[in-house]
Amino acid sequence: MTDAPAPPAQPRSTAPVHPARVRRILDRPETPGPVLYWMHREMRATGNWALLHARERAAARNQPLAVVFCLAGGYPPAAMSHFAFMIHGLAETARTLAAKGIPLMVLRGAPGREVAAFARETRAGLVVTDADPTKPKRAWLADLLADADCPVEEVDARNVVPARLVSPKAEVMARTLRPKIQRLLPEFLTPFPELTPQDAPWPGPAPRTDWPALLAEFSTPQPSFPPGATMAAATLENFLREGLPRYADARNSPLEPAGSRLSPYLHFGQLSAQTVALRVLAANAPVEARTAFLEQLIVRRELAENFCLYVPHYDTIDAFPAWAKATLGKHATDTRAVLPDDQLEAGETPDPLWNAAQRQLLATGHMHGWLRMYWAKQLLPWSRDAETALARVLRLNDSLSLDGRDVNGYAGAAWSIGGVHDRPWPERRVFGCVRSMTASGATRKFNVRAFVERWTRPSLI
Repeated sequence: MTDAPAPPAQPRSTAPVHPARVRRILDRPETPGPVLYWMHREMRATGNWALLHARERAAARNQPLAVVFCLAGGYPPAAMSHFAFMIHGLAETARTLAAKGIPLMVLRGAPGREVAAFARETRAGLVVTDADPTKPKRAWLADLLADADCPVEEVDARNVVPARLVSPKAEVMARTLRPKIQRLLPEFLTPFPELTPQDAPWPGPAPRTDWPALLAEFSTPQPSFPPGATMAAATLENFLREGLPRYADARNSPLEPAGSRLSPYLHFGQLSAQTVALRVLAANAPVEARTAFLEQLIVRRELAENFCLYVPHYDTIDAFPAWAKATLGKHATDTRAVLPDDQLEAGETPDPLWNAAQRQLLATGHMHGWLRMYWAKQLLPWSRDAETALARVLRLNDSLSLDGRDVNGYAGAAWSIGGVHDRPWPERRVFGCVRSMTASGATRKFNVRAFVERWTRPSLI
């Protein structure tokens, strides 16, 4: 973003949810009955346009609102630590909602089918749900739409500017999406209204969740990132105070990072990007730092959303641009030092910087953003072909990183291996014209030796 927009004049809004955020995806006759908000991407009670819309619709219909969350039997390749982060954060959301008189009901099973069955059982008059373009969520939504007998509305609460409004097609790169977002920011980058309490009781018995048992089932989250909206807010405040003032100059150094460490909270919907943007705009930090951070938070994140929304095969080499497919094909027979999966997973490759990055990921569930691009690109010369390299990037990122299984990860992997959202670069071995990143280039950005030493000490492995 070339210029950071001015912060809104008012700290709190009373305006309703912008209609461009809402899309009716199943049109059924309107009938009396409770409103259900199926929460699966935006797992927070504040700063949540989908929840606010569901509350508005319930109040207008003079009906009670309940939030439902369905715990799927599995979400490959998510690890137990990812479920722990999600469930512990959800418990806090349930407490916050309860204080507003809104129950959060936890179901278990195949999410789309279970939510549809629950809607029929409770004679719901409307289901509101989160917009999410990833393949598993599309499948869940298809199950809901196949079984539901009431209207269903989808709300884009993830993006500052709704993804379907900002562009009707897959964008080539950030420079084509940026002006479209900038034109709409004044209309959409607004403060959130308060979630109003409700007094209407839930009709009949509601499923009760044994939260202590559920939390115990998924054990303790990784200590590097304590879950929940409260910790997300604390992490944001720490970034505004310590990281943001240095962001323009230090964001690419993983040794003394100026990064926000917010990505797990944003991925699991425990924090809204719009909330972060508003706080950054109001922060006492250099304009260059605020502008650089908002470019990543808004333009780059929404470019990834655009990619997964309009490129259904976003996690395959079919998503690569034609020039990248051609150049990778030309270099398909180049000599490679193919490494086995177990060597990669253990962080025991010939590249000390890659090993340190992998060990950081293993220990904390997180990797610095610049380093993750370097880490991903090194898998191309260590794999037999681009298809294998892409699959390895996604498998490692999605199974080890707390913020894996996210549109940002899919776009980042496609950029790293297949030049998505990039341009051709001078031709090199294996990479062809796809941009490469080297250890020598890293040394010009930060003290690589110090970073490697930090993550090869026995106590940190």
